[in-house]
Amino acid sequence: MVTAKRFLRNPPDDTEPMKDTLAQLPFDELVCQVRACTICAETLPYGPRPVVQLSQESRILVVGQAPGRRVHETGLPFNDPSGDRLRQWMGITRESFYDDRKLAILPMGFCYPGTGKSGDLPPRPECAPAWRNALLERLSNIGLTLVIGQYAHAWHLPDAKKSVTENVQNWRKYWPDVLPMPHPSPRNNLWLRRNPWFEEEVIPQLQERVSSLL
Repeated sequence: MVTAKRFLRNPPDDTEPMKDTLAQLPFDELVCQVRACTICAETLPYGPRPVVQLSQESRILVVGQAPGRRVHETGLPFNDPSGDRLRQWMGITRESFYDDRKLAILPMGFCYPGTGKSGDLPPRPECAPAWRNALLERLSNIGLTLVIGQYAHAWHLPDAKKSVTENVQNWRKYWPDVLPMPHPSPRNNLWLRRNPWFEEEVIPQLQERVSSLL
């Protein structure tokens, strides 16, 4: 099983494209290569279909885990109940959410990894070391990064703890540039009931920040 720690610190060495080559690519060509990626095709039960959204004008970056089955089928990121809750948390419409001049959406794994015994499998570990830095370096207008779930925490928070709850509790440490978040999935309803402070304290700050950026 891919743990968040392994995901961050032990990526497969043979899947990382040459950084110098990626840095020289025009942005549109880099994105085309990402969308045509087949690095881990043999491990994906439904085949590769990278789902990303980004523009060099994007103001907010949303970092999730990996597309779910519905997102894989539609090719639209967060096109599911998780996305409905995330848009509610952010206080924005679907139209704004899917405007790449406003939002970039780069999950830790770009393709649907399949389903395990307790839900979707973790994002494939090949994806982030292959593409992530090259893409992030081109997103120079980002004013806020929403870091959602343990795999995103492990990559984007330099001092991330194992506990998602602990990272989210320390949100002020990263604010206003970065916000560690729990996953908006309905599977996290129990977490939200146990941690009402998140929606009471953090969400109003998030909505104010989003509004100021967009």
